[in-house]
Amino acid sequence: MRLTRKTIAKVIAVAFVFNLVVMGAGAWFAYHEAPPIPDQVVGPDGETVVTGDGIRDGKEAFQQHGLMNHGSILGNGAYYGEDYTADALELKTTYMRSYYAQERYDTAYDDLPTGERAAVDEVVKEDLDGQYDGGNIEYSAAELYAHQEVREVYVERYHEGSHERGVPEGMIDSEADARQFADFAMWTAWFSHTDRPDGDHSYTNEWPYAPGAGNDATGAAMTWSVIAMVLLVAGAGFGIWLYRSVRLPEPSAEGLSVPEPGDVSVFPSQRSALRFVPVAAGLFLAQVLLGGLLAHFYIERAGFFGIEQLFGVPILQILPFSIAKTWHIDLGILWIAATWLGAGLYLPPLLTGHEPNNQSTYINGLLAAVIVVTVGGLGGIWLGANGYLGDLWWLLGNEGLEYLEVGKVWQFGLLAGFGLWAVLAVRGLKPLLDREPVYGLAHMILYAGGSIALLFTAGFFFTPETNIAVTEFWRWWVVHMWVEGAFEFFIVAIVGLTLVSMNLLRRRSAEKAVMLQALLVMSTGVIGVSHHYWWVGMPDMWVPIGSVFSTLELIPLVFILYEALGQYGAMSESGGFPYKIPFMFIIASGVWNFVGAGVLGFFINLPLINYYEHGTYLTVGHAHAAMFGAFGFLALGMVAYMLQLSIDPKRWDGSWLRASFWCWNVGLTLMVFVSVLPVGFLQLEAVFTGSYAVGRSLAFYNQPIVQTLFWARLPGDTLIILGTAIYAADIVRKRFVLRASEDDPDVDDMAVAEGVLSDD
Repeated sequence: MRLTRKTIAKVIAVAFVFNLVVMGAGAWFAYHEAPPIPDQVVGPDGETVVTGDGIRDGKEAFQQHGLMNHGSILGNGAYYGEDYTADALELKTTYMRSYYAQERYDTAYDDLPTGERAAVDEVVKEDLDGQYDGGNIEYSAAELYAHQEVREVYVERYHEGSHERGVPEGMIDSEADARQFADFAMWTAWFSHTDRPDGDHSYTNEWPYAPGAGNDATGAAMTWSVIAMVLLVAGAGFGIWLYRSVRLPEPSAEGLSVPEPGDVSVFPSQRSALRFVPVAAGLFLAQVLLGGLLAHFYIERAGFFGIEQLFGVPILQILPFSIAKTWHIDLGILWIAATWLGAGLYLPPLLTGHEPNNQSTYINGLLAAVIVVTVGGLGGIWLGANGYLGDLWWLLGNEGLEYLEVGKVWQFGLLAGFGLWAVLAVRGLKPLLDREPVYGLAHMILYAGGSIALLFTAGFFFTPETNIAVTEFWRWWVVHMWVEGAFEFFIVAIVGLTLVSMNLLRRRSAEKAVMLQALLVMSTGVIGVSHHYWWVGMPDMWVPIGSVFSTLELIPLVFILYEALGQYGAMSESGGFPYKIPFMFIIASGVWNFVGAGVLGFFINLPLINYYEHGTYLTVGHAHAAMFGAFGFLALGMVAYMLQLSIDPKRWDGSWLRASFWCWNVGLTLMVFVSVLPVGFLQLEAVFTGSYAVGRSLAFYNQPIVQTLFWARLPGDTLIILGTAIYAADIVRKRFVLRASEDDPDVDDMAVAEGVLSDD
């Protein structure tokens, strides 16, 4: 079966409209089906416990003080502290039991005999097993008592500080804000155990698992897990059929003239694009150093290898986990994005031999803007979390949502940066854009970059006052659709461009391969975001939709891995192939993408597994393998390619890059498979045999076997840090051996461009 580029383009357009309709309808449902924020929560005598505005103020306190990067809400956030929803529900259940034990038997709950304790447990379950039919939330006397007690626990824990939990003093700067945060957490606990109107399960589909509160997995979670496994087998068969049926040309060095690095001229704009690399390398090094600190915080929650005790330096107060985690995530996004921006502006002259007027100056301006946004955003996070920005905290400081931590102003700056990048890419690719159809390779790059910017706009659809369920709906548009939609699209487009620039594929062939893989990514990854909606207060229609599309996301990942292995085969056939180091990174990216996003992603996205696993260390393994392993290695591969073209072949030395490559791969393997995943499986068992709150408790993390596994991260983390230090040093030394750029570039100076432009 032969598919034309035009046919694939039409199918992509249909898939795009289909995705838009489904997710647009999902947005409408998000607003209409979100858990209600009542005007008031009242006690048994009608007294006001908290108002709706108080709950919203609690959400603002939660975001302003960076609590999502200390613990999590509804399972989303950091895994260092408690999940506030599960913790509030567990505390509520505990205090209600104490209330009824004292009221009915005049003794402490723990001192009751088995029969009376069971009777109290049943009364608590009956109290919590209610249905909301509108109006005020009405508490029983036991619920009122529990709510008041939880407030005081949160004041003691998050305002006064708890070093054993890794909470610095004054994390929430006032008692009033700490009580409002408790009100917000208790509201999320309320809708996690309260059934929807005319429904038989809670707003969160009975998440978190809390047997004492009556929360357990629904039948739909089991049913759709089985269906997902059936779909996986069917999807594997479909993938094999597709490979056998659709004839895509494989990259091959045979009979083609692969340009030697010395034969390719370097233009001024490419030298400017290379300046993104050392900036990104510095951000990368800072990220992995913070990662080492974060990993050790799980062992020594108020210090770092005894520094606090030896020198009196209060590490926790100076750099608490929440801020370190925030910077760690943002730095990871920034260094990868900066590298991709540079690569996207370096590649066009290879394909066109075209140097627009003042392109180099504009690229330097974009780099300066990226640096300003980076410094402003990271600085604003610290200033906002520490209360220095007043009411502007969410605009100039820290918005306080995982992956969207920086303030709205800095987010807008990033969006403007993507827009400027698109303009510069259009200028650089203009000779190709003018000659090719709208589904051509140069257009694909613009669509991929544009989709990243477009999806980022979803982050502007909410404010700190927006319902947390609606906030999570839009936040996952950015996070998931970036990673498993736009970024995957960008990967295949960049790799396609790279193969063409190496003369390993004709442009037409690359276009067809990129479009087919983009179609598979778009057809599964966009709606696949819905697996993040199962437990956050969205309607239960997302359980079947998310199960189906999350499972099918594995198909494009198999394609990408297959392409990477095919590229490796082509490289191996040619003993004199000059770009082996860049290809090492591209192949590693495909492998880790399959392992992290594919294998580990599929496993944790089975609804029944995800119900117990959601927000545990199994997600940490998936995230690190997918984000660094896939997107990071691709970025690093592009750096290796750019550097090899920009350095005199006689002075090219790839030994340091090879050393970094193996440090990263071995380190990531050790970190994920020796430490992170074993902790995750132990955590899964703890949740399944106890409750979700048990699996996220301090007692779980302090178990000797878990602490030993945390120490087992040290070799892997050390190798990753070492590899990054070698890489950063190599970038610095290579800056001194770059070739001079052409003063008056012309298409004839570019070894690849003429063949690309003539490939119509």
